[in-house]
Amino acid sequence: MAAMDPRNNGYVAPLNDKERHEDIEVGEVVEVQDNQSVASLKSNDSDLKKKTNDGDTKEKGGWTNALILLGNQGLATLAFFGVGVNLVLFLTRVMGQGNAEAANNVSKWTGTVYMFSLVGAFLSDSYWGRYLTCTIFQIIFVLGVSLLSFTSWFFLIKPKGCGDGNFTCDPPSSLGVGIFYLSVYLVAFGYGGHQPTLATFGADQFGDNDKTSKAAFFSYFYFALNVGSLFSNTILVYFEDKGLWTLGFLVSLGAAIIALAAFLGPTKRYRYVKPCGNPLPRVAQVFVATARKWSVVRPENHQELYEVEGPESAIKGSRKIFHSSKFLFLDRAAVITDDDRSGTRNNAWRLCSVTQVEEAKCVMKMLPIWLCTIIYSVIFTQMASLFVEQGDVMNASIGKFHIPAASMSVFDICSVLISTGIYRHVIFPYVRPTELMRMGIGLIIGIMAMVAAGLTEIQRLRRIVPGQAESELTILWQIPQYVLVGASEVFMYVGQLEFFNGQSPDGLKNLGSSLCMASMALGNYVSSMMVNIVMAITARGKSHGWIPEDLNEGHMDRFYFLIAVLAAIDFVFYLVFAKWYQPISHDEDSIKGTGVKRKAISELDQV
Repeated sequence: MAAMDPRNNGYVAPLNDKERHEDIEVGEVVEVQDNQSVASLKSNDSDLKKKTNDGDTKEKGGWTNALILLGNQGLATLAFFGVGVNLVLFLTRVMGQGNAEAANNVSKWTGTVYMFSLVGAFLSDSYWGRYLTCTIFQIIFVLGVSLLSFTSWFFLIKPKGCGDGNFTCDPPSSLGVGIFYLSVYLVAFGYGGHQPTLATFGADQFGDNDKTSKAAFFSYFYFALNVGSLFSNTILVYFEDKGLWTLGFLVSLGAAIIALAAFLGPTKRYRYVKPCGNPLPRVAQVFVATARKWSVVRPENHQELYEVEGPESAIKGSRKIFHSSKFLFLDRAAVITDDDRSGTRNNAWRLCSVTQVEEAKCVMKMLPIWLCTIIYSVIFTQMASLFVEQGDVMNASIGKFHIPAASMSVFDICSVLISTGIYRHVIFPYVRPTELMRMGIGLIIGIMAMVAAGLTEIQRLRRIVPGQAESELTILWQIPQYVLVGASEVFMYVGQLEFFNGQSPDGLKNLGSSLCMASMALGNYVSSMMVNIVMAITARGKSHGWIPEDLNEGHMDRFYFLIAVLAAIDFVFYLVFAKWYQPISHDEDSIKGTGVKRKAISELDQV
């Protein structure tokens, strides 16, 4: 169809034979001379919609596949936390590191796990697709756990049985240390790249409009994660605390192998979504086009901006997105100028469709919300570091039974499982808070957890016995802080998964899921940075600092309260950005683009 020029007051130039042949738009009602052409257009529209929306899926997917993926998630998480949950104690007991050094190394490693999620998301969205990305990163994960099991047995656990807290291990060799770090970072790379892609792949098993099933899947996804970690935080932690590190790593290896086999089983029955191409050039094109048209006046009516006609999006694998009122300066990229019409080809670095502009806007709109979740991740990461170190210097004996400090996270897991059930089956049927509301509630509960941890530390310091490393205060005092963190996760992290996945354009779904894990990553890095800064400021002169090697000489309670204050300030900013946020609005009548590019500037269509 001929392009409509905004300068001709709605006049549409008649079609010539070449235009009629090359530029018939799908689903568009045009005025033609013979009824046969009308029938042909309607037939093409129907066939393309059917092929695009239904033909790629062939009625595959559904809850059967989703349940298999949930099982994969549980087993992979069991394997991962079999390595990570007691890593801080492995570093202190086997590798001979101090408390602050071990806590920082765990924070950096955990942060790296979640940063690798961005790599997996990029490869999945751009080139490999969800299935291939999950497969490759799970293989890397299995290799990492295999190497770690071998390294601990052959290089590090010397003499046999050391690392139980009483029997000291020999100093590790440089080769053993090098292979150890290679193995744990292979674990980080494999698990990090696999996690967000698996979440999105599970959501793909349901249709674009089946939001109820997708929301339920994300809740059960986090539920499965905690079911897997429940075994790691009880049975495996108990063996590792007794010095049976290699046995714990071998169990993790078995779980990782079973998870991979279960994932590969229903390969032919999965519902697949094709990758949409590299999103980075598309986003960059919007900013470049905006800069090149900075002096251009934006039209007051957004319908004068450039968008392809018909139901098909110009972006491969993505539906059309309606115009939004945020970041209006980017609309300049969709303004058609005389220079755009004077060329012989459509220059994507000068003119972008409204959908492409909105794709860039979506990323920018989500960034402030995402930044506000980082402080919460600082709260979350304390469970794998300072909570464990705190519990390690408390009275962990109940009669003749000794509770490993890392096993206390079982209360976090149980809290998540119970809170998920209460939310899905008690609260959700009657009250349905938005994702942003749930994330805010999670942040408030997280603040309460830090206050509880600080109060527990005050009581621990008051009951120190001179000459003993352990306080008389029972480790069960940690239960409230673990329970509160668990309850906050259900609101914050499940809300994040739903929010970032639901608010991301079709071509950036994995990026949306990975933002949740990237928040955890930066939370770990920020936590490590805070520990270093606090120790640099507080450990002066005769002062041992807030988090010294001997925690009985420190004030870790003040560090917990500092996090709580920063989270409270962060909550104020979060409220502002949550109120400002404008949700994405897809054109539900559109169909996903096939990636076919337009040829001539003179053929530009405008809605």
